[in-house]
Amino acid sequence: MTNTPAQSGYATVNGLKMYYEIRGEGGQPLLLLHGAYMSIDALGNLIPPLAATRQVIAVELQGHGRTADIDRPIRYESMADDVAALLAELGVASVDIFGYSMGGGVALQVAIRHPQLVRKLIVASAAYKSSALYPELQAMFDTMTLDMFAGTPMESEYQRLAPNPEYFPTFVDKMIDLDKQSFEWPAEDIQAIKAPTMLIVGDADIVQPDHALEMFRLLGGGVCGDVHGLPQARLAVLPGSTHVMVIDQTELLLAMIPPFLDAPPPEAEAA
Repeated sequence: MTNTPAQSGYATVNGLKMYYEIRGEGGQPLLLLHGAYMSIDALGNLIPPLAATRQVIAVELQGHGRTADIDRPIRYESMADDVAALLAELGVASVDIFGYSMGGGVALQVAIRHPQLVRKLIVASAAYKSSALYPELQAMFDTMTLDMFAGTPMESEYQRLAPNPEYFPTFVDKMIDLDKQSFEWPAEDIQAIKAPTMLIVGDADIVQPDHALEMFRLLGGGVCGDVHGLPQARLAVLPGSTHVMVIDQTELLLAMIPPFLDAPPPEAEAA
């Protein structure tokens, strides 16, 4: 199957010219949200197989890839609102969402702020509070500088795709600022997510496994399914996987994502 998008372009949402690509024609739409410093291309191995049976909508978030930055901080909440506005612009009333890392945080915020848009949710390597990350990672955020990005694939990818390549230093400053933000979204907001949700985390991820289990329980998981039936939440821990490795575990992800998205809700299975 070709990896050429059937449709691509820009939509003006909340003052942002957001780039998007659409592949596939049939089935339930699936929105893909990339991680920090990434573009749609980082999800390229997943897109063709997923687009074989559903319409895949991939976007590039504020300041990333082909989407130029605007004069506002980069925050999960505003990026979620951008996504909601894009879906309205495209005339899409309901989507499944897969979000990785920063995109996973955005996906959670879409489910919290715009629950009517989300049919099913997959959150990979993301957290709902900054304390879920390992302390040594938090300490690393405090030491990050622009010089650390010189000559990296992140810099070269930005130079290749960005409408304004000279903006890279400002973009990095804003991303470092995002990483330094302490946040803790209310547990009640996570509990209120009604969309069936799958959490995916590497066993050596930046997200501590205790937090993944905590969020799983907030979403209704952590019960004896043989007695109470399957919950709507699922938890997958990928073995031998760091944070950066999770998105490259194509075979494992494709073994889990379509069955989860295609499965009827647990209550329908029981009916």
